[in-house]
Amino acid sequence: MWVIVSGCSGGGKSTLIEALAARGEPVVREPGRRLIAAHRASEGREGALPWVDLPKFLQAAMVMAQADLATAPTDRRVFFDRGLIDAACGWDALTGDVTVAGSVRAHRFHRQVFLAPPWREIYATDPDRPHDFAAAVAEYDRLHACYARLGFELVLLPKLPVADRVALVLATLARSCPD
Repeated sequence: MWVIVSGCSGGGKSTLIEALAARGEPVVREPGRRLIAAHRASEGREGALPWVDLPKFLQAAMVMAQADLATAPTDRRVFFDRGLIDAACGWDALTGDVTVAGSVRAHRFHRQVFLAPPWREIYATDPDRPHDFAAAVAEYDRLHACYARLGFELVLLPKLPVADRVALVLATLARSCPD
């Protein structure tokens, strides 16, 4: 099963994904962060930054996320830090066309999506996340609405230490998909 971890920028998603990876769980890291890193590594010759050319960035994120899905194992649980539906929700919000996110819903994602809510105490900007906390909250609200519209069961991650978040995610999945 493919499990999505989404939500607020700076809400601890990637930290949770890294903790899951450290426990041996298969993970797919956030396409957006990988695209920004590739752009910087190429000194701006490839890709686009979201704050410079959002349409180009979202299209590239959807392509990368599709490639991630094409190579993701289907015989075991895999955790995705954001991914295809996040990019498609962004595209829908940008264009006003709400069909793109709906069209990607058919993939084999688990019905529960773990959402990291806004968490001001841990939020920080960096060169790859220059937007402020208010923009991160708006992003969270948009993603929350999009995932709900697509029929996912939203599981809000409590503002707890990462080890407790890992335990909650694994326990929630064990209850919903017992072996």
